[in-house]
Formats: sequence, C-alpha cells, structure tokens
Amino acid sequence: MAEIPSGDRFAAFRHVAYLRFFFARFLGAFATQILSVSVGWQMYDETGSTLYLGLIGLVQFLPSLLLILITGSVADRYNRRAIVAICMIISALCGGALLLMTMFDAFDPLIVFAILVVFGVERAFNAPAVQSLAPNLVPPADLGNAVAWNSSSWQTASIVGPVAGGLLYGVSATLAYSVSFAFFVAAAILVFMVAKPDQRSASKAVSWNTILAGFRFIFGEKVVLGAISLDLFAVLLGGAVALMPVFARDILTLGPLGLGLLRAAPGIGAIIVAVALASFPIRHNAGLFMFIGVALFGAGTIIFGLSQTAWISIAALMLMGAADMASVYVRETLIALWTPDEVRGRVNAVNMVFVGASNELGEFRAGTMAHVVGPVPAVVIGGAGTLAVAVLWALGFPQLRKIDSLDAPNTQAK
Repeated sequence: MAEIPSGDRFAAFRHVAYLRFFFARFLGAFATQILSVSVGWQMYDETGSTLYLGLIGLVQFLPSLLLILITGSVADRYNRRAIVAICMIISALCGGALLLMTMFDAFDPLIVFAILVVFGVERAFNAPAVQSLAPNLVPPADLGNAVAWNSSSWQTASIVGPVAGGLLYGVSATLAYSVSFAFFVAAAILVFMVAKPDQRSASKAVSWNTILAGFRFIFGEKVVLGAISLDLFAVLLGGAVALMPVFARDILTLGPLGLGLLRAAPGIGAIIVAVALASFPIRHNAGLFMFIGVALFGAGTIIFGLSQTAWISIAALMLMGAADMASVYVRETLIALWTPDEVRGRVNAVNMVFVGASNELGEFRAGTMAHVVGPVPAVVIGGAGTLAVAVLWALGFPQLRKIDSLDAPNTQAK
C-alpha cells in the first residue's frame, strides 16, 4: 500500500541529503540558463543566423539520442550521486572553455558547437541520473512534495538565470561565463556532500535485454507512454526559445536585458504554479489537468508569435510557463510513481531523450522553419500544432486522461 503523503509543504527539506541536492540542482540549472542566454545572444550577434540558433539546440540533443542505450544503464548500475557530480564538473569545463574563447576574442561558431556537443554528452548522462537520484533521497510519502520543489528549483533558476544572464552579458560576456563557471563548480561540491543513498542497482549482467528494459516498460505501460510522448510532441511543436534573440532584437526591439526578461517570463509563470502545487497538490482529475495545461501552452505560444508588444509577449510567455509547469508536475509525478526503482535510470534516460527532443530538437525545428518562412509563422504554426496534439492525445490515451489522483498505481482508471 502506498504511503500517505504527509501534507507538510516543506516535507522534502526535512531530509538533509535532499536539501543539498535541491541547492545543487538549482545552481546547476542557474548556471545553465546564464550559459544558454549568453551563447544564444553571442551567436546571433556574431552570425545573424536563425539557422545557427536552431543548431545550438540540435548539437545538444544528438548526444542524448545517440547515447540513449548507455546513459540509463549507467544510472541504474552505478552511483547516481557520483555521476551527477562528475557531470557538473564537465559542465564547468565547458563553461570555462567558452569563457577562455571569449576572453581571447576567439569566437568561432564551429568551436562553440564542439563545446556544446560535449555539454550535450554531459547532459545525456546527467539527466537520467539526476532524475533517478531524487526519489532515492526521500521516502515515498514525500516524493510528490520533492517533485514539486524540484520543479520549483529549476523554474526559479529559469526566472533569475536568464535575467542575470542578460544583465551579466550586457556588462560583459566574460563576466557572464565566469559566473556560470563558478556556479557549476559550487553545484559539483554540493553533490559530493550528499551522502550516498540506497539504490536498487541492476544486478543482471549487461545485455540487450537489460539495456532495452526501459523501452519495454514505457511501451508496456500506457500511462507512462502517453505522458512522455505528450510532452515530446507538444513542446517539439510549441517551443520558441531558440527564436527569442530574434524576437528580442528584431521584433520587440529589446536588448540583452530584454532577452533575459523574455527568457525569464515562462519561469515566472511556472514558479507561481509550482509553489501553489507544493502547497495545494492536485487531489483529483490529474490527467485532465495535464491535458488542459498542454492546450494552454499551445494557446500562449500562438499569442506570443502574433504579439508585437513587449508586455503582451511577456504575459503570453508567463501563461506558457504556468501551463507547462502544471502538465510537467503531473507527468513527472506519474513517471516517478509508476516506475520501479531498478529500471528508473533506463526509463528516465528514454524520458530525457524525449524531453531533449521536445526542447533542443524543438529549437532546431523553430530555427530552421524560421529560416524558411520567418520567425512569426514558425511560432504560430508550432502553437497550433501543440493544441492539436493535446486533443489527439486526450482521445488516444483515455486511461491517462482519466487518471484521478497522483498516488502510486492502485485504483486508478483502467
């Protein structure tokens, strides 16, 4: 029988290991946001190419796709805490390389892409490990609370990070990359301070059978398959992050700080919803709640694409972030609760490739489409596609739509 949630809004923080993990994840996400804003703006400044902006996403996604059969198994067989810490160190090295390149005025798109490939490899190993580590740090009763605060951590970084990145880049690209580097180092130290948690490691010898266990579980469990694929196609079509430098400079006539505000706006909406969910978790109609969130995300994307006024664009992005947070909260909780720990790393590796496809590959879609038809049609068409996905998945996965509470599988809709 599933443990009853404690109802304590700060329950996850009663566990010291989770507390350290929380701040490490926050610093890592903060550093990533600063780096992303700086790289995107610097690339567009130097090349003026929307295609290159799209390629930034593609080169970070490909490692996750190519390494999908390895990264999940590594997270299941080895110390997840050590994997996360090593990945943070590699992130710091990537940030340091961008810093040195900027300091010596040696910007080269090919070198940047090479650094981002390494950054993508690090993220490929980090994502399933970090997603699988959190459930090992809290008891099942506090898992829902931990998921909500995990999302809050990332979304808070998504608010403050882009604004800080825009401000820092406005002063100096060197300063922006320096702060990013320092935060990655601090994150690595905090992860090393987390006591090694209990973990059900895969005991079987490595084989194609064990490697593919994550795929088999996902395709055999319709709730997990529907939740993961919904996010994949919704954000793949609706993502417009790659084009924000274009909207900030050419459409809304804002500078680096304006780009930071645009990048932060989804996080502002998301953190409001995340804090609300941590205090008032979803008790009923969770599946329907998720589909409504995806539909609102698509509507916000269309409004953002059509807007030529800064405050309307920011409001639309806030709506997108709030709606995405609602759907992500349900999706991550369902995946965490419905997945056995012994295959959690492999399932999360597949999930992270889907998430990477929806984000980085979505950025590539937006950038290439904008290169052909222009940035506004690229965003509007993508938003309309997201709305269509919400309707089609609601009809195609009725069991997911009928999920009521976010408890472990027991009496959920069949």
